[in-house]
Amino acid sequence: MQKIIIKTMDLSEAKKLGIDSWSTWECEPSSFPWHYPEQETAYIYEGEVIVTVGNQQTHITAGMLVSFPQGMDCHWDVKKKIRKAYTFNYPID
Repeated sequence: MQKIIIKTMDLSEAKKLGIDSWSTWECEPSSFPWHYPEQETAYIYEGEVIVTVGNQQTHITAGMLVSFPQGMDCHWDVKKKIRKAYTFNYPID
C-alpha cells in the first residue's frame, strides 16, 4: 500500500527547503476524492485534514511536511481551512 510520509517541521526549517518558491493552495472545510498523478510534497501552513487511503487515516495539521506518493487515490476531509505550499517530485525520507 502507498504511504503518506510526514515530518513535523517548523516554518523556519521549511523555508530552508525553498517553500517560498512553491505553489500555494487553500481549501475551506470540505470532503472530496483525490488522485495524485505525480509525487507531491507539501508544507502545511495552517489547517487540519484527515486523508483516507483504503482503511488507513492520516491526520495532517499545520507545521507538517507531507509527501503523497505518485498514483495514490485518497479521500480528503478538510476539518479546518487548509493553506499549503506544494511542489512535485521532491522526495522526503
